[in-house]
Amino acid sequence: MDIPIEKKKYTTKKIVMYTGIIALIALIIFVILSSSGGSKLNVQKERISIYTVKEGIFQENIPVNGVVLPITTIYLDALEGGRVEEKLAEDGAILKKGDPILRLSNTDLELSLVNQETSVYNLLTQMQISQNAARQNTINRQNQFTDVENSLIEAKRVYDMNEKLYKKGVIARQDYESSLNDFNYQNERMKLSKQVLAQDSLAVKQELSQANSSYARTQSALELMRKKVADLVVRAPVDGQLTSLDAEIGQSINKGERLGQLDVLSGFKIRAEIDEHYITRIHVGQNGTFTFNAETYTLTIKKVYTQVTNGRFQVDMVFEKEVPEEIRRGQTLQIRLALSQEKKALLVAKGGFFQETGGNWIFKLSEDGSSAYKADISLGSQNTEYYEVIKGLKPGDQVITSSYDNYGEIQELILKE
Repeated sequence: MDIPIEKKKYTTKKIVMYTGIIALIALIIFVILSSSGGSKLNVQKERISIYTVKEGIFQENIPVNGVVLPITTIYLDALEGGRVEEKLAEDGAILKKGDPILRLSNTDLELSLVNQETSVYNLLTQMQISQNAARQNTINRQNQFTDVENSLIEAKRVYDMNEKLYKKGVIARQDYESSLNDFNYQNERMKLSKQVLAQDSLAVKQELSQANSSYARTQSALELMRKKVADLVVRAPVDGQLTSLDAEIGQSINKGERLGQLDVLSGFKIRAEIDEHYITRIHVGQNGTFTFNAETYTLTIKKVYTQVTNGRFQVDMVFEKEVPEEIRRGQTLQIRLALSQEKKALLVAKGGFFQETGGNWIFKLSEDGSSAYKADISLGSQNTEYYEVIKGLKPGDQVITSSYDNYGEIQELILKE
């Protein structure tokens, strides 16, 4: 009896075909996963920076560059124009108040001084002549007054005597009335002489006052002219160091021209430049710190210059306490300027990852540290060392803070020793 032969369900050809289809599907899935960013990348641990997130004291600050300047700078301007005849101090010299620096010459100014002195001497001579004439006039009037007074006394004596004699009938009425008229005349002369003498005295006082006032004004003008000539010698207005002296012998200097400056050496200040982005957050009284010779020093903003130039504005800062002994004018300092008060916060170290992620995500290590995967985060304020973590991380988490430039769309990093 014939036995029916069953037809084989899976032939070699079908097996090969199915295997090819499965391989093709696997390849397609691999390509899709690769293109969708789900790829992995092997990374050597020694080539990356790993930081452990921690809680700590955080203060928002920004780095700024500051230049050391004298606490006060006095500009030296020519009070009078002239020709430089002599340099009495060199650039960099330490001067005391009143020390000469330059000697200028100005023939017109010196000639004006001579003319002014001559005017004063002429006026003084005229005053003396006028005063002598006034004194002589006063003497003459006083002599005239004395004569009138003597005539009045004599007229009164004759009148008194004639009055007695007339009453006794010894003399005629005509003689009596003649002596009375003479007495009255001399009495009126006396009144007039007193008025003249009083007016003369008042006129002499007024003339003397006007002469003295005129002399004082002329003398004041002379002193001013002498001061202008004295200003031809440029002197140090305060104790300090002469810097930026720009004058040579024979050079013509105009009135008001800048000659140099004098730096007061009693202390220093720091002038810092800050990006205009922070102009609304900078105010007088804010603090900054810098490190010098392994010591930390504190600065306080004393003045804010609100004028913005090339996207930056300036502030002046002074030392809060001691000043480093070795610090010098013109030295540049790296300052951390505080923008907020200290507070407790979750911190992650600054690094190159921020340029790629903008602080929106970070590679976070797995618990066993064998791999790192993308984790969404949110960062807040920053300072020169840390970012403030708002969410997405917790204390103890390990993250990669080095640059992500070579990672592209990689979703997971396999960390190799």
